[in-house]
Amino acid sequence: MKVIVIGGGPAGMMSAITASQKGHQVTLIEKMPTLGRKLLITGKGRCNITSSLDMSKFIENTPTNGKFLYSCFQNFTNQDIIKFLKEQGLEVKEERGNRIFPVTDKSLDVLKCFTKKLKEQNVNIEYNTKVTELIVSEIIVGVKTTNGVSEKIEKADKVILATGGKSYPLTGSTGDGYILAKKVGHTITELRPSLIPLETYDLATCKELQGLTLKNVAITITDIEKNKKIYEDFGEMIFTHFGVSGPIILSASAHLTRYKSNLEKMKNKKIILKIDLKPALSEEKLEERILRDFNELKNKQFKNSLGKLLPQKIIPVIIKKSKIKENKKVNEITREERKKLVHLLKNFEIEVKGFRPIEEAIITSGGVSTKEINPKTMESKIVKGLYFAGEIIDVDSYTGGFNLQIAYSTGYTAGNC
Repeated sequence: MKVIVIGGGPAGMMSAITASQKGHQVTLIEKMPTLGRKLLITGKGRCNITSSLDMSKFIENTPTNGKFLYSCFQNFTNQDIIKFLKEQGLEVKEERGNRIFPVTDKSLDVLKCFTKKLKEQNVNIEYNTKVTELIVSEIIVGVKTTNGVSEKIEKADKVILATGGKSYPLTGSTGDGYILAKKVGHTITELRPSLIPLETYDLATCKELQGLTLKNVAITITDIEKNKKIYEDFGEMIFTHFGVSGPIILSASAHLTRYKSNLEKMKNKKIILKIDLKPALSEEKLEERILRDFNELKNKQFKNSLGKLLPQKIIPVIIKKSKIKENKKVNEITREERKKLVHLLKNFEIEVKGFRPIEEAIITSGGVSTKEINPKTMESKIVKGLYFAGEIIDVDSYTGGFNLQIAYSTGYTAGNC
C-alpha cells in the first residue's frame, strides 16, 4: 500500500514510522526544509515529551473532546513513547508536575530519535514541498504537490493529514491542513488560540515586574460581572512586557478561550486574575508572620521590611498598591494598614485584556470536527482512505506534555490502520 503523510511534526513522523513498520511504502511530505520545527521549541527548547500520569488522567486534562481520544490513548501510551525514545538511545527524566523530559534537556535529541527511525524504516521524505490539493474520486487517490518550481500528482492508497494548527507559523503551522480538509467536505470548528500568554490592562505594573517568575503561587480567574470563577490553579507564572505567562497562565488561557471565544467582545466586562502570593498561609497566619518580621525590624522603614517575605522585584509594586508610605517606620504601621497589606498579598489583582495573537499560541484550539472522524482509526467518515493526526483535529489539552502525547497517539493510530 502506498501511504502519503502530510506534515513532518511529531504526529506526522509517528504516522510515517508506524505505517512503514506495517510494511507500507511511505512518503512523508514536509513544506519546510527540515522536520519537527515546532517540536524543537516545545518546553522552551527542552521538550516536555509527555506526562507520567495514568492515561485516564490525560483525558481529564483534555478539555476539548478528551473522550474522543480514549482509543488512541490506549493504542499508544506515555510508556510507549518513553520506550520508543529509549530504543533510539535517549533516556528520560521526570520533573515537577509529572512532566517527562529528555535527560539531555534538548528537544533536538528527541527529534533525532524520530529522524533516525524514519531513516531506518526507509521512509521517503520530500522537503520544501507543499500539498495543494487532496485528490478524491469517491475515495482518496492521491495528492497534488508543488515545490515552488513545478507541480505533480502523487498517487496514494491512504493519506494522513498531520499538518498541525495555526500557531507558530514560522515553524510551518499556517493552517494549510484546514483548507485541504474543508475542500473535501470536512467541517472546521472555530479556530482559537490555546495555551497562550495573556495581555493585561495594567501594563505599567507588568512592565515593572517583567521577567519576574513567581513559583508556588495560586491564581483565580473570575468574571466579575457574573461573579463566576472561571479557573483556579497552583504553580508557576511569569510577568512579561505585555502581561503574564508561564505554565498556570497558559492552562488558564485554555479555559478562557472556551469561556469566551474572543475577549474583545468583553470590553465592558471585567475578567480579573487574582494572585495569592502566599497560598500556604491563611490571612491570619500571614499576619502573624508579618508581625514577627515587623517586630524584628521595628526601627526599619517599611520599604526595607519585606525582603524575607517577597522577591525583591515585587516589593516596590506591593508598597505602591498597599498605599503605605515607603519611608514609614515599621513600628508606626497601623493594624488597619497591616490587614490591608495581608489582603493584598493574598489578592494581588490584574485585569485581563485578552490573548496574544494566535500565531504566538502553543497550540490551536479547534480544527477538523471529531464527529467526522472514526475515533478508533482516525479515518475520515466522509472520505475513505483519508486519516487525521495531531493538532489539526479539534482536540487540545493543558500544558504538561499532554498535547504532544495526543500527537504520538493519534499519529500511531492513523499509521497503524
